[in-house]
Amino acid sequence: MSTSWLFLALLLAVGGLVLLAWSQRQRAASGLPEGRIVYADTGAWQRCEQPLFSQHYRLSGKPDYLVQERGRIVPVEVKPHREVNKPYEGDILQLATYCLLVEEEYGQRPRYGYLKYSEGVFRVDYTKALRQELLIRLATMRRDLRARDVAPNHSQPQRCRRCGHREHCNRRLA
Repeated sequence: MSTSWLFLALLLAVGGLVLLAWSQRQRAASGLPEGRIVYADTGAWQRCEQPLFSQHYRLSGKPDYLVQERGRIVPVEVKPHREVNKPYEGDILQLATYCLLVEEEYGQRPRYGYLKYSEGVFRVDYTKALRQELLIRLATMRRDLRARDVAPNHSQPQRCRRCGHREHCNRRLA
């Protein structure tokens, strides 16, 4: 009888090691950094969290993940269907927005955040210059909201083709 218990204990230990190795591979494949997940907005395994909010900047947002890494909160944004060699400017600004919101919500400025694309993970430094660029963009967007007419961005005809205002636009490219 003791041999059966020993065999069962050994089987459970091996199973535990296999599950541990599998979970480490899954985490590496997810692009999440090491650390404890403190916020998730993927909806995959829990109810989505409330958005982060800054009264000062009149801004809110829901990062895909916030991970506590080496005592700091780090935002992670996942773009699973994008295959790129370098991060898109808009994605960098979105991540910078989450860094600003983390700074407001948790009282500590993240040094960086992560952008996870289908084929890789990019660490984006949250520099003073990036923060300043974000604040300038936010001010420009708020000014444009009050404007009577704002010229559309015509640098990408494929986006123009998919625009919801295409039917009524006299400036369309495609």
